[in-house]
Amino acid sequence: MKSNKYEVLLHRSPKNPILTADDWTYPIHTVFNPGATKLKDGTTLLLCRVEDRRGISHLCAARSANGIDKWVIDKNPTFFPDPMNYPEELWGVEDPRITYIAENDAYFMTFTAFSKTGPGVAIASTTDFKNFERFGLVMQPDDKDAAIFPRRFNGEYALIHRPASDLGSHMWLSFSPDLRNWGGHALFLPARRGGWWDANKIGLSTPPIETERGWLVMYHGVRQHASGSLYRIGLALFDKENPGLCLTRGQAWMFGPEESYERIGDVSYVVFPTGCTVGDDGDSLNVYYGAADTSVCLATGSIKQMLGWLEENGTEYIGVAGQAAERTALSMPL
Repeated sequence: MKSNKYEVLLHRSPKNPILTADDWTYPIHTVFNPGATKLKDGTTLLLCRVEDRRGISHLCAARSANGIDKWVIDKNPTFFPDPMNYPEELWGVEDPRITYIAENDAYFMTFTAFSKTGPGVAIASTTDFKNFERFGLVMQPDDKDAAIFPRRFNGEYALIHRPASDLGSHMWLSFSPDLRNWGGHALFLPARRGGWWDANKIGLSTPPIETERGWLVMYHGVRQHASGSLYRIGLALFDKENPGLCLTRGQAWMFGPEESYERIGDVSYVVFPTGCTVGDDGDSLNVYYGAADTSVCLATGSIKQMLGWLEENGTEYIGVAGQAAERTALSMPL
């Protein structure tokens, strides 16, 4: 489908927003940025970021048989900050991404722990989304937007994350033998500079998706302008056996805030995908995203269409200056 000459890759659900504060079983301010997974019985589970009127966030699960509507929401918070035992969670837990790792037969959740010194990456695991084992902080502040790959590479787990500095916010890749101790840090994808839509600040959106051609990665870019920030979504493709090797990076953004519920809210002009599920056909995608930091929305897409779009719109790895760069994760592109 074409729209104003641009190819539409993500189609908004006519039921959007699919979850708002009004749907909740207890008083909350907003709900957004959900992690997503399909349980073994086919149920879609969203682990939503819920912000209360103090401004502190916790996580709460919502379940649906079809992943679209008739959501059943936990009556109490599913995953609440525990600052007594994990002081890095003092000011809340935010923005989960969920990865099922078959080797462990468990779901691993990366989330942002908001401490006195800023946001850091933390990990917890669960088999039932009722009982959780916390691994604690694995990347110190200022770091967020993390997700684990669903399988090991050369015997090690791999984690995408986004540390921030005065020089810019780029996506990095780290490795671990045990999900607790991380090293081998390398640049994964740099934010571009100048007038690009993804200049200076980028971050991971949903966990990476394994395809026949490699790992499909959705990421957000932040454009700073006179009235604030504009969050939009792009695509990149990474080597299937060497996830640090970027094969293709789209030059244009492929999804941005257009509807009123994405343009007006606590943080306006934001689409922020944090979860997706793959259909039984291995191609169809349900992408769940936060809209304007106020509600949860759904868009549908196709892996094959996204890969085709990348062939036409991102045939080379584009570095920070907007020029083709060497396809290596071990050296900063031009």
